[in-house]
Amino acid sequence: MPKTTNFEDLKIFQMARVLCQEVYAITKEGEFSRDSRFVQQIRAAAGSIMDNIAEGFERDGNKEFVNFLYFAKGSCGEVRSQIIRATDVGFIDNETATKLYNDCININKSISKFITSIKSSSYSGLKNKPQYPEP
Repeated sequence: MPKTTNFEDLKIFQMARVLCQEVYAITKEGEFSRDSRFVQQIRAAAGSIMDNIAEGFERDGNKEFVNFLYFAKGSCGEVRSQIIRATDVGFIDNETATKLYNDCININKSISKFITSIKSSSYSGLKNKPQYPEP
């Protein structure tokens, strides 16, 4: 399996990015757009998914990366809850809510699989490579 050198290439990051774009789109419309606090919350949570994937990747160590992936999963759960709340108060229709909810479920499953893959890997990250003095 080839090593990824950029977090932007990770499928989980790409999925989170699309979700974030969709959240921004739905929060620009109708009654939803007028609830500024709720808009800020759901946008922040959606952005946090991709941000935690990026930050964890850039830490160059699998242990830290896994921790940040768990934060990303938590943020994804937060978005899911907010989608339910937005539906309950009539900000989004059931079809949109179902699509976004399922996107969150798929992102969480993909992150979980990725965590399992990282944990079972013998590679522990760049920061854990033995350091040798310059000759």
